[in-house]
Amino acid sequence: MTPTFHTAGGDARIVDSGNFPAAKNIAAAMLTVRPGGMRELHWHPNASEWQYYIAGQGRMTVFMPTGQARTMDFKANDVGYVPAVAGHYIENTGNTDLVVLEMFKSHRFEDVSLSNWLRRLPREVVTAHLGLNVTQIAAIPAAKTEFRP
Repeated sequence: MTPTFHTAGGDARIVDSGNFPAAKNIAAAMLTVRPGGMRELHWHPNASEWQYYIAGQGRMTVFMPTGQARTMDFKANDVGYVPAVAGHYIENTGNTDLVVLEMFKSHRFEDVSLSNWLRRLPREVVTAHLGLNVTQIAAIPAAKTEFRP
């Protein structure tokens, strides 16, 4: 069975060696981001990400470990790239669904959600580095949300 995520902001279907044993060196995700929706800030610890934009229009911001960020606009038939472990998010900037195929040179799809990661760090670390208080940290969603409406 293909892992699938459905939210108000979008859907994702994932194919990797866990549900398609022949996928020894490739994993993929098909994303549908609803108008006004956003794929939450995340990164992939095990592989770089190649993207093919199938429909709609969107914007992606990529944060590099060196403190640099780049924002790019995409439309159908464009190709995007995100280096491994670079934080990034994709937002739908149009009025129709944004459909993106993500591909990885890995046998397994892996991602880490920023909000999920922050909630699991010791509160003292988050407070010391980001200046957030206990109430602000508690407001961060504890569960991985994948998409934001």
